[in-house]
Amino acid sequence: MMTKTLSIAYGVLLGVLTALGGTARAQDDLPRTAGPYVPTPQTIVDRMLQLAAVSKDDVVVDLGSGDGRIVRTAAKVYGASGFGVDIDRELVERSNAAAKSEGLGARAVFVQQDVFKADIRKATVVTLYVLPEMMVGLRPKMLSELRPGTRIVSHDYHFREWLPDNRLSFDVPEKRDAVGFSSTSLYLWIVPAAVGGRWRLEVADNKLPAPVTLNFRQLFQNVNGEAQVGNRTTDIAGTKVRGDTIEFALDAGPRAGGDRFTYRGTVKGDVIEGQVAWGMEPGARRYAWKATRIEPPADKLAH
Repeated sequence: MMTKTLSIAYGVLLGVLTALGGTARAQDDLPRTAGPYVPTPQTIVDRMLQLAAVSKDDVVVDLGSGDGRIVRTAAKVYGASGFGVDIDRELVERSNAAAKSEGLGARAVFVQQDVFKADIRKATVVTLYVLPEMMVGLRPKMLSELRPGTRIVSHDYHFREWLPDNRLSFDVPEKRDAVGFSSTSLYLWIVPAAVGGRWRLEVADNKLPAPVTLNFRQLFQNVNGEAQVGNRTTDIAGTKVRGDTIEFALDAGPRAGGDRFTYRGTVKGDVIEGQVAWGMEPGARRYAWKATRIEPPADKLAH
């Protein structure tokens, strides 16, 4: 929820400091606070949790948690656990008191902290309702600290160049009194595995016609590239990355009739393992394959 994480007043002050050339210092020195607390209507909370497909197995982290209703609803309705982070001590105390009165115990906890310093590594779902500048500022933290497959849901604002995997828009009349408009957009991102760089591909039973190197270029969840198969270069087709899974098609070479076969696998750091169907269906044989990263991407910011 949008709380005192970043305010209109802070945004104006930051703009003045930017004009004076003091942006970096201002971001470090100024407290991430001020501005009116704007609670998220319960109907939006419900839709956010539905969009994230929250279940009892999830750890939900709300950055800028306000009165705590997102984490408390996740605990009450779905049986999830989690915590909220807010810079406002009064809101944190109110949230913990509400959680205690609702019998949520340790499944819904709230702490006073700068959201940029929060430990979010255990989250499987992260929720946000903060202004655009804060969204962009948090983007590197999301990509570096969250595990592939973590779902991020934001209310009204997005990560700019990092396009969402899904989006919902609808009207919430009760929102008008708080912020002056009723239109609402929710955005969903699935944190992608980092697959950029060069990989050495191996297929069980030595089915590859020649040594194969994969070169993936990645911009968030969008990936393309080419493969070096012996002395020839061929495009890698249909690459899809969703969470820690990857799928792509590769020309198998003359020994397999020159057809493209689809590789599906799971990314675990610098190793990908999966299966590929060799030959045409029906009757295709399936082989295990493995790729090992041998060179990182030149531009890590692409992820």
